[in-house]
Amino acid sequence: MTLFVIDASVAAKWFLPPSGEPLAEEALRLLAGYAEGRLRFAVPDLFWAECANILWKAVRQGRWTRSAAEEAIMALKGRSLPTTSSLDLLEEAFSIAATFDRTVYDSLYVALAVRLKADLVTADARLANALAAHLPVKWLGSV
Repeated sequence: MTLFVIDASVAAKWFLPPSGEPLAEEALRLLAGYAEGRLRFAVPDLFWAECANILWKAVRQGRWTRSAAEEAIMALKGRSLPTTSSLDLLEEAFSIAATFDRTVYDSLYVALAVRLKADLVTADARLANALAAHLPVKWLGSV
């Protein structure tokens, strides 16, 4: 069974309306692999706030309803993804951020992937392009 660290850019695509949402099909394929037991996911605790923030933004922009976003949050919580404290990853994340000129937020996901000997899957092409040659980061479009 393959383990992936996923970031909020991937998980949000499981819920947001797929029209106009690039890589939604790829994200849903990953979710199907998880539901079938072929894949496992892990996340840093920052993931939860970032997912809720993405959904909030979609509501604020009028792309989605508040009730749909609230249902998505409950469904996401129901997945009970194994979660690691950001505090436990902070030193590694800071080192990655400083070395590769990335945010500490993004680097928390990368630090968790390194710790778990897993790949981080992200829909953020810039992040993947900046780090894939050096760290276990994969762009969602290539998974």
